[in-house]
Amino acid sequence: MDLNLLRVLDALLRENSVTRAAERLGTSPAAVSRTLARLRRTVGDPLLVRAGQRMVPTPRALELREEVRELLQACDNVLRPGAGFDAVHLRRSFTVQAADLLLAGLAGPLTDRVRAEAPHVDVVFLPEALEGGPALRHGTVDVELGVLGRLDPEVRTRHLTRKVLVGVARSGHPLFDEPIDARRFAAAGHIGISRHGKRNGPIDEALAGLGLERRVAVVVPSHTSAMILARDTDLVALTLEDWLPATTAALGLRTFPVPLDLGPLDLGMAWHPRNSADPGHRWFREHLADAVLDPSAPGSAGTRRQGLKSARTQELTDGQDV
Repeated sequence: MDLNLLRVLDALLRENSVTRAAERLGTSPAAVSRTLARLRRTVGDPLLVRAGQRMVPTPRALELREEVRELLQACDNVLRPGAGFDAVHLRRSFTVQAADLLLAGLAGPLTDRVRAEAPHVDVVFLPEALEGGPALRHGTVDVELGVLGRLDPEVRTRHLTRKVLVGVARSGHPLFDEPIDARRFAAAGHIGISRHGKRNGPIDEALAGLGLERRVAVVVPSHTSAMILARDTDLVALTLEDWLPATTAALGLRTFPVPLDLGPLDLGMAWHPRNSADPGHRWFREHLADAVLDPSAPGSAGTRRQGLKSARTQELTDGQDV
């Protein structure tokens, strides 16, 4: 069915006049008259018949009047971007791929935000095992969060924040007995964090530039296991500055600046463009961004930070092992 036929029929049944229907539609009476003839053939009913100087609807037309109006309203709601969206009625699952270090800090705040507005929305977190693959393109992942790299060319990204890497060790570690310079930092035993078992990364490159080398005594696949291992040994790990300070203190850990010239990590999120205009997906992305930017604030996705813009940004740093 041609949607334009329904719009003309709706105008005719509202006005009971070809001329006034044409004015409502912004077209000519001749065009409306031709469409009325087509409608009569399609419906098998004259719909409007002349009664003296005016036209009146047939019984069939009266039956169709409200039904046509409701159909058009439903179509407009479907086609209008974000029209009628209310998170409370959303029944959906969103899948987020994120490093466990980010996940530990944002899962709770994000869950609270989402459930407050959309009690029927579920969130599934996946590890970075699918990083570098077509998970966003295939719909396996809704949003990739973290240090973005190796994305499909059509993928949309949004820069969220920059974080500085800091060292972390148990509070009684001998490293804290004296100022921590590059030489003392390199001399400490280190915990490498790599999903692929890599022992070298940006830290080693920066040390090599100073003629220094560290020993990576243990390699673990996650930041969480690295933090626990640092708590129980004299090994040093890495974490993000000002991220999970209460958890760090509760584990008996202490952070310190890395005495190397390291650039910050650019954290962002990525999604496939097919979801860009989807109101539910957009609502979820805003809550996810808020949870990263300020995990402690309850906030609402309706209150946006003006300095952040959703756009296809410059390519962010490739994923790094540390």
